[in-house]
Order: sequence, then C-alpha cells, then structure tokens
Amino acid sequence: MALAFIFVSLILIVAVWLLIPRLIWALPGQLTGRLPEEVVELVTTPLPTALPVPAGADTSKAKEIVVPLNDPTRTEVTTTDSPPRTANPTKSTVQERSSESPLITPSVAPTPTIQPSPTATDFPLPRRVVIDGIGVIPQKFNNCGPANLTMVMNFHGHNRDQLEVGGAIKPNYDDRNVSPEELTRYVNDETPLLSAWYSGGDIMILKRLLAEGFPVMVEKGLFLNDKQGWMGHYLTLYGYDDSERVFISHDTYLGPWDSSGRPIEYEILEEQWAQFNYTFVLVYSPDQEEDLVELLGPDIIVPELMWQNAALKAREMTVRDPQNAYAWFNLGSSLTHLAELIGDDQLFHSAAVAFDKSFTIGLPWRMLWYQFKPYVAYLAAGRIDDVLSLTQVTLTNHGGQEVEETYLYRGHALLASGELNRARDAYNHALRLNPIFVQAQQALDELDALG
Repeated sequence: MALAFIFVSLILIVAVWLLIPRLIWALPGQLTGRLPEEVVELVTTPLPTALPVPAGADTSKAKEIVVPLNDPTRTEVTTTDSPPRTANPTKSTVQERSSESPLITPSVAPTPTIQPSPTATDFPLPRRVVIDGIGVIPQKFNNCGPANLTMVMNFHGHNRDQLEVGGAIKPNYDDRNVSPEELTRYVNDETPLLSAWYSGGDIMILKRLLAEGFPVMVEKGLFLNDKQGWMGHYLTLYGYDDSERVFISHDTYLGPWDSSGRPIEYEILEEQWAQFNYTFVLVYSPDQEEDLVELLGPDIIVPELMWQNAALKAREMTVRDPQNAYAWFNLGSSLTHLAELIGDDQLFHSAAVAFDKSFTIGLPWRMLWYQFKPYVAYLAAGRIDDVLSLTQVTLTNHGGQEVEETYLYRGHALLASGELNRARDAYNHALRLNPIFVQAQQALDELDALG
C-alpha cells in the first residue's frame, strides 16, 4: 500500500510539474509579466539566439544589388565586385494621404530632377532645444506604442488614456507589435489630429523637426540584458543638446518618471534606430501640415523617393560594413516597399537576396514580431517554404503567437501552396487576435469568394 501511494504521488508530482509551464503561459501576458523572474525562468524553454537562415537562402549575388533611381543626377551605389549600371529613371508616384496611406504627399508631383533635402547649412539650428509641455507616461505591460502616442497627443491637447488608445489599436492586449501604420491610422481615423510615418531618416532631420516644435516618436531596438534579449521599442524625443551630443527623450519603459527626461547620445540612438530602418512617427494639427511638408521636403514626403533614399542609405551601409545584418535587412525592406510602389518584380528578388544576407549574418529572434517585409519578398520570389518555416519559428514561442501578422503571411503561403482550408484557418486566427485587422479580413473574403 505504501509503495502504491508513493508511486501515485510521484506520478501526480510529475504531472503537475509538466502542467505548470502550460498553466503559466496560458495566463494573460500582463499577469505573467508580474511573476518573479525565477518562476518564469523555471518554466521557460531557452530561446534561440538568432533567427534561422531560410533553406532557400542564396547570398552569392548580394554584392550585385543595385537601387533603381528616378533622379538622373544621382549615381548608383556599387562595389568593385559589381559594375555600375545606368540609372533607370521612373515616374514618381504621388499618393493621396489617407488612413491606409499615412505618408503626407505634396499636392503636385515634383519636377523630374529632385533637389537634395535642405542641409544643416541651409537651416542653422539652435545648439539646444527643449519642447515644453510633454509629460512622461509609464507604460502598461507591452504598451510602449500606445503610451508614446498618448504622450504626444496629450501635448497637442487631445487627452486620452493609454489603455483606451491601446484597446482601440490592438484589441488583443498581448499583441507584441503595434506598427507605425496602426499608430498613424488611429490618429487619422479617430482624432482631429493628423499623423504620418517615414523611414530612412537621419539625425539632422530629427533635430530640424524638434527645432520647429515637433516631438518625434522613433522606432528603435532595445537590448536590456541577456535574459530579456533584444526587443522593439518606441521612444519620444522632445529636445536635443549639441554640447552634450544627446537627444532628450521620454522612455515609457525605463523612465525617469519625474518628466526630467532621459538623455540618449546621438551615436547610440542612431545605432538603435537603424534596427528599424530609421523610422519615425509624427503627430500634428491640420494647420501644421503645410509647414511640415516644406520642412521635410520631397525626398521624404514622396513615398517612392523616400524608399529609394532609404534603400540607397542601406546599400551604402552594406558597402561600408558588409557584416551589418540590420543594413541588409533595411535594404531588403526598402526594396520591397519600392517594388510594391512601382511594380518591379525584379526588386522583390533583390530584396530577397538582401534578406538572405541579413539572416545569414544573424538577426534577433524577435525580429519578425515587428517587421514583415521578408515574408512579402519571399512570397513574391516564389519561396513559399521559407515563409512557412519562418512563420513556424515565430509561432514556437508565446509572444510570437500573439502577432497577428504572422498568421496573415502564413495564410498567404498556405494559399500559394494550395492548402485553402489551412489558409482560411490562419486568416481566421489572425482575426481572432485582432478583429479590426483589415488585411486579414480582405484575404479571408477573397478566399471565400473562390468557393
């Protein structure tokens, strides 16, 4: 009898031990985030140090990638291993601003030869700028995007709570990613303010905006320690100081909470900002739009030119630092955006090669929680299995399972493989996570129309 009792007890202990991780990870993220680190570590499977290299990766032609130009005054970025190619001017695409196209565009198309953006000598800037009236908001669990957006909207006199904003942008509280598109769409659709996001920025652009009184949200990488690893983060800049070479920011995750600001050195911000293709978000009132268009200039305002410039910037970085995985990733992202704008299928293949190079060098395992253009490029290049394998890797961890975009692109890949029922399941899963996810609903509607 005693042996039977011991045997049953051991079975129960093992069963409970095996169930504990499932029970803990079944809790909402905001609850698991409050558990002691020792408990979380005890039930957590060690995470990979980097994303895997896609099986179809081919980096042999990475050095030959060129960026198509529509400005004949510019020259291609080349290396000694890739001969120069004649620039191929293309017509600029000027889009109307809307919630689906958050980039502001001028009312008329630019002339064929675009003048360079203004430089520091064109607009002498103050040595120090601090925008008054921006208070810091400590973010709730995994809520840096809505928290930063709330701070900036409050500055413009449109007061809302970060949980209200977060609930509208990401109905799934545990959603690990709030994209610039989602932030700007919320402002443009739900408030009297306007918002736009851009990529390919630089330190001088940030300083010019701040000097003109525009707070700037930047999307950047954040590495806290080896246990927590790398993650995406938003930061609101509201000043700079040339004598200290720092931006003055509010960090909703790190504080401080007395609104004194958190300095971040120019070089450190640029390094972390590069991990998200130098993307920044602006919120402004309608009467500021004309001034903002003039301040940024057509090289940023016109989508095709912006992505072309972002691609050139990334390509130049890959030449200077060939082992910079983020530079290759940015090149792939910018080329993919450009391919979608101008309808150049060859650019998708070039983008796929750039992504291959970035994966080969090594990317953080959370990278595909936030940026999804590798899926687009690989799908366009016919590399369905690579999309399936990368989405599956993302879905093997708890946080990745909360990213609705992963299910969208997995659905696209399954559809391309002829697995209609599994594709439908993936789209439905994306919509369960985010019922207002327009792309997933459109994909599901199109699939249902097939019968």
